[in-house]
Amino acid sequence: ELVEGLRESGKIGGGASEGRCVVALALIRSILPFTIIYGSNMLSRTLARKVLSRSVAARAFSSEAVDSVTLNFSVPYESIYNGASVFSVSIPGTEGEYGVTPNHVPYVAQLKPGVLQIVHEEGGDDEKYFVAGGYAMTHEGSVTDIMCPEAVKLDDIDASTVTSQFEAAKSAFAAAAAGSVEQAEAQIDMEVNKSMGLAIGLNLA
Repeated sequence: ELVEGLRESGKIGGGASEGRCVVALALIRSILPFTIIYGSNMLSRTLARKVLSRSVAARAFSSEAVDSVTLNFSVPYESIYNGASVFSVSIPGTEGEYGVTPNHVPYVAQLKPGVLQIVHEEGGDDEKYFVAGGYAMTHEGSVTDIMCPEAVKLDDIDASTVTSQFEAAKSAFAAAAAGSVEQAEAQIDMEVNKSMGLAIGLNLA
């Protein structure tokens, strides 16, 4: 519904890259406040308990070594990878970036907006996505589930669109009343576009 509303309002226009940038920003903007406010709430704790209890039980029955990471990577409208065998995954966690390699310990993390890197073969090139946030869960046997509200390949991010969105947010922040909802929304827009810019080599300030 959000995407359709953006199309009808004319906010998605031009090429596919520009459209993806605008859609990603809109989805991140709608979700990030809840992530900030409720990131440590009951949902997070419940997910952690489920994953960790399942992992502890699994360790009691399995100690076999594996030679790859099994990756399940999805957004609400698409499964990007389902059971893919990869060498490693680098994940932007809220408590710091970390890598998952074969035989990684079970782990659960909340994600922050940033770059997710997938290496399919040892020594090979990495595949990079800008992710809006979400959760990553690594189970016994290095099976890793990554769920994000939005993910965009770095190659699909348009630098000029990110720059213009950042400048517009910066102006909106300066014009908004201190402590207002409008100022908070503008700050989120600035931070998201700054992160997206850094992902493609832009230093926005």
